[in-house]
Amino acid sequence: MTDTKSSPSPTLITLGCRLNTYESEVMRNHASDAGLKDAVIINTCAVTSEAVRSARQAIRRAAKDHPGAPILVTGCAAQIDPAMFAAMPEVTRVIGNHEKMQAETWEPATLLAGNEKVRVNDIMAVRETAAHLIDGMEGRARAYVQVQNGCDHRCTFCVIPFGRGNSRSVPAGDVVAQVRRLVETGHHEVVLTGVDLTSWGADLPGAPQLGNLVQRILKLVPGLAQLRISSIDAIEIDDALVEALSDTRLAPYMHLSLQHGDDLILKRMKRRHSRDQAIALTRRLRDARPDIAFGADLIAGFPTETEAHFENSVRLVEDCGISFLHVFPYSPRPGTPAARMPQVDKATIKARAARLRAAGDIALVTHLARHVGTTAPALVESGPVARLPDFTPVHLEGTLPPSGRVVRTHITGHNGTQLVGTIE
Repeated sequence: MTDTKSSPSPTLITLGCRLNTYESEVMRNHASDAGLKDAVIINTCAVTSEAVRSARQAIRRAAKDHPGAPILVTGCAAQIDPAMFAAMPEVTRVIGNHEKMQAETWEPATLLAGNEKVRVNDIMAVRETAAHLIDGMEGRARAYVQVQNGCDHRCTFCVIPFGRGNSRSVPAGDVVAQVRRLVETGHHEVVLTGVDLTSWGADLPGAPQLGNLVQRILKLVPGLAQLRISSIDAIEIDDALVEALSDTRLAPYMHLSLQHGDDLILKRMKRRHSRDQAIALTRRLRDARPDIAFGADLIAGFPTETEAHFENSVRLVEDCGISFLHVFPYSPRPGTPAARMPQVDKATIKARAARLRAAGDIALVTHLARHVGTTAPALVESGPVARLPDFTPVHLEGTLPPSGRVVRTHITGHNGTQLVGTIE
């Protein structure tokens, strides 16, 4: 990868999703170009109460590690509750999610002047998402491209729309230009990211769908070796996206936002798919790309969840063939409808989350075992860790190539959490 940064950069602490990772790189570029240095920018997450707690801890730690440095807090948690962060004595400024992406925000003369601690505007008033051209992601083997922001749906447990605003798309031409630039600067893999990826295009002329964008990228950027899609809503996967899976340059991996395996709980979550639809989708995707692997988000202990409801989530792991499971113990978010529903006690939530993770561990071991004895390309991430196209991690043995390099890897075994391989 080519590092084009020459001016000093502030310290970036990024919490949460891949979109935050991309946005942190944009902020780094804006701050460096503006000459902002010796500051700490903390890009927060608000997806759970634990995420907000982690943000506060990160702020206190940053103040100790960087005495005297301005502490600038942004991201979803800052957008949703700016007053809470402004009340922290360690915080210099609280910056909104829209404001953080604007170059003028990071001009030191205005950013650090005056006593106005909160600079957060109404995110619901934002109607567009601009493309931001970057040359790469500092310290990362793959690059992320934001194609969409915000969400029009209102799941009863989720506060993210209040941190991100309504759905808005980056025009296809701008996305293609960004991907092309990343390929030209030496990136093997590009990941499309957003808050609600499958809603991409609904606000653009002609209302194109995500599959159209994927096919366009693959056609117009022939030098791109691998395109990956981050987390998507299962119900909105369109025919063109399924069709695109026939191109081997589209990574054989889908991370599905499923959230639960019981129809009644899905309805109370205000999700828009059923259990049977989730299972049918994974079968359809596997028919289109037999080597595909699946990840999924599941919540344990959602309000009103009974043991029978929960068991449907456990069975969904096997029924959908999920190999990489992200389990979230439910935590009430103030202001959401779910927070007003009858709650499951914390001990039960913790126990169910552990059981769900155990089911995920079994599924992962089964997935890993399938790879033993095979040979496949792997993208080196950092140290001895690389990743196959289907997102399976590999511990490399022997002399290690630099991050970002693709190596032919023979899989000799696994340790229960990742594969073990040697470079051919």
